[in-house]
Amino acid sequence: MSSPTGTPARLRREYSAVTFSPHDSTPAELSLLLAAERRGEPFLLYRDSDGRQGLLTLAGERMTVGREAGNDLALDWDPEASRLHALLERLGGSWTVLDDQLSRNGTLVNGLRVRGRRRLNDRDVIRFGATQVLYRDPSQAADETPPASSAAAVAAVTEAQRRVLVALCRPLLEATEVAGTPPSNPEIAANLTVSVEAVRTHMKTLFKLFEVPDLPQNRKRAELARRALASGVVMPRDLDG
Repeated sequence: MSSPTGTPARLRREYSAVTFSPHDSTPAELSLLLAAERRGEPFLLYRDSDGRQGLLTLAGERMTVGREAGNDLALDWDPEASRLHALLERLGGSWTVLDDQLSRNGTLVNGLRVRGRRRLNDRDVIRFGATQVLYRDPSQAADETPPASSAAAVAAVTEAQRRVLVALCRPLLEATEVAGTPPSNPEIAANLTVSVEAVRTHMKTLFKLFEVPDLPQNRKRAELARRALASGVVMPRDLDG
């Protein structure tokens, strides 16, 4: 499937995956990212000069991007960004990026320079100056066909394993001011009234099913939760019970 601008959806995902790998995120950052995805509203994901994750929900009809502090997305750390670099505007229900010779160094989407206005698609990578920003629209992502590996993982998950995943995901999305952290095996066992060994066995299987890489334990568990939610095996409504 191709976008209106001719960029295949698969290539957009691969381009964004290089720059915004969830494996580089802390559990707290993943928690905030999951909450943003759960709200279902378009947002921007970026990192500042110190590597800290930033999330900006797109609201209203127009938002500005630039180096000056008065911009909605203020890139004050980026000397390559212009004072007013670009505009983000909602047209007909879709967000677009507009750089009509506003910036000195230009705006790129998936490596291609924007000439005038360009419609944004979920997981497009926008470059303002030297800063790369990931555009997310969870409503578009819900319409995409999941990768074969994710579909296979969903089909292989048993009901007992799904209950473990729900218990794993719930604290990450229940967090408000303080980001949640993944529960431990004993905490999940107590929540489900099962043995710790049973939870441990399910977790080992789930790590393999969802192809979670070898990471520090908390980050590995947070990444499993992210993949479970992204694949649809755990739905936001499951976390409200």
